Parts: sequence; structure tokens; C-alpha cells
Amino acid sequence: MIHIGPLDLEKKAAVVAVILEKPLETSRKAAEMGADILEIRLDLLGIRDLETASETIRKVKSETGLPVILTNRSSTEGGKWEGKEAERIGLLTSLLFVKDGPDAVDIELSTEREARARVIKAAKACGKTVIISSHDFSKTPAFQEMRTIFEEAFLAGADIAKLAVMPHSMRDVLDLLRVALETRESGGAICAIAMGKLGKHTRVIAPFYGSVLTYAAVEGAVSAAPGQFQVDEVKKIMELLE
Repeated sequence: MIHIGPLDLEKKAAVVAVILEKPLETSRKAAEMGADILEIRLDLLGIRDLETASETIRKVKSETGLPVILTNRSSTEGGKWEGKEAERIGLLTSLLFVKDGPDAVDIELSTEREARARVIKAAKACGKTVIISSHDFSKTPAFQEMRTIFEEAFLAGADIAKLAVMPHSMRDVLDLLRVALETRESGGAICAIAMGKLGKHTRVIAPFYGSVLTYAAVEGAVSAAPGQFQVDEVKKIMELLE
């Protein structure tokens, strides 16, 4: 079973609300809009110390009752973390051991191997779900390259392999959906996202091709990635298509 907190993602794809400002206020609003999971973006929230991060996660979970994905995105993958890489990894790892901490952690495939392995080992030891992600904000890799990215994420220890790309044609979008479906049918839990205007519809369509997560913005907040719908919009459209 692939799960984040109590949610069984084998049964239904989850809508993840990205929390990147005013964490308590935005998390409450996300819950009201129908989000299934919250992604706490430490890099965008500007949180760099263990005490503030752990208290923020504890309060968010207590007030919303929703599971949390912990993310501290590196600058090389579109994040805003400004500290040293060792500090980024150390914060992620330490938070996994905190009581009432995150239910899942997102670590980039591009992270240096030993550092990445340290986060994954800690997550597994604590029973947390591991998302290994890859983001390409300039293009969509070739079909075989996308297949390899998913394979490498699973080999590294991913419970869920996440791939976000920037399409330049509808062929790019179709290639992403094809590799997503192929990987899911082979047994791997994936999250596939095509960003920008051309890929916007994948936010609601990809779950029908095997994506177990889709990411959305919270009303009144800026989007974390190009092409995101709001949480309630994604929920409504997915329900209409079921």
C-alpha cells in the first residue's frame, strides 16, 4: 500500500496544497477548500531552524488534521533555499525524527547521493513516505530519459517517484502521460506533472494515467509552479471526470 499518513493512494489520487506563505492561515484555507495533503515548503516559507519548522508542522497538523509532506527545495530544482546544502539536508533529516512531524519527505533525485541517502534512510527508519522528485523547468526530456528518471528514483529508494517537466508541444505532454501510465502499470507509484499553459490540464488528467498525487494552489496565494489550479478547482474537475 502506498500511503501518506492515513491516506491510501492506491485507492484515490490525493490533491496536495502547496503551503508557501502564512503557514497556519494558508493551511486552514487549504483544508476548507478540500485539500487531502499539505506540502510545507520550508524554502519558500523562509524557515531555516529546527524549532520553528517543527512547531509550524505540529500546529498545521493539529489545526487541519491533514498529513504533511516536508519539502526544502534546492535552488537547482526551482527552490529558494539560500543556506548551505549540508544545512538543508540536516534540517530535513532532523525533522523526520520530531514527534508529530511530517508524514512524508520530498528529496530531489539530483541531490548528492550520500546526502540523499541520509534523508531516505532517516525517513524509512521513521516510517515516513519517501518522494524522490525531478524537475525540468525548461523542457520535456525524451521518452526514454523520463523512463530512466523514474527508474533511478525507485532504485534510490522512492516510495513515490515525482517528475515535473515543461512541455513545448502536446506531443511532450502525451509522452509524459505515456511514461507515467507505463511506470504505474509496472507497479511503481508516480506523480507526473506537465507545467505551464500546455500542461495545465495534466493537473487533473494525470491521476487518470496513474499519478497518485497532484499539486494545487491555495486561494489568495501565489502558485509554487506554473500552471497550477486552485485546490477546489482540481477537486471539482476530478470529481466530474470520475
